Amino acid sequence: MHGVRIETDRLILRPTAADDFDAWAECMADPEVNRFLGGPQPRAVAWRNFMTMAGCWSLQGFGMFSVIERSTGRWVGRLGPWHPEGWPGDEIGWGLMRDTWGKGYASEGAAATMDWAFDTLGWTQVIHSINPENHASIGVARKLGSTLLGPGKLPAPFEDDVVDLWGQTREQWFARRRR
Repeated sequence: MHGVRIETDRLILRPTAADDFDAWAECMADPEVNRFLGGPQPRAVAWRNFMTMAGCWSLQGFGMFSVIERSTGRWVGRLGPWHPEGWPGDEIGWGLMRDTWGKGYASEGAAATMDWAFDTLGWTQVIHSINPENHASIGVARKLGSTLLGPGKLPAPFEDDVVDLWGQTREQWFARRRR
């Protein structure tokens, strides 16, 4: 699984690598990027979360992909499959560097990872846990064809976070993709 590589028109998606950390820490320190993701993280906290993602790949065989911009080779975010203990479902999530917002990278990468999660991981449904005020992520979810499933409840220490669950089934995803 660690050799997984997905290429889209503009992105390379691959598992987390040690060389990604400086860009990861920069992204996680940005207050606007992390407004709906628990707030900015100091470098030491970002390191722990970075290692969590690397551990997901080692122990679960999947995790969010590092997003590499094909035209520059630059790390620009992370997105893809995520299912921590107690999570309300199999999630496809995203978080990208602010200077890439509005380019369609989140929907392009999320679509590729949804294909991969359904085909390779055998997932039957995906969710996106989104704060109701995060209009940009709601737009991505809608562009992917996901619909509002209702309010969600995250496990501790996120139990007080307000999230709506958006999502769709494997059948819904592939019926839409065939159109």
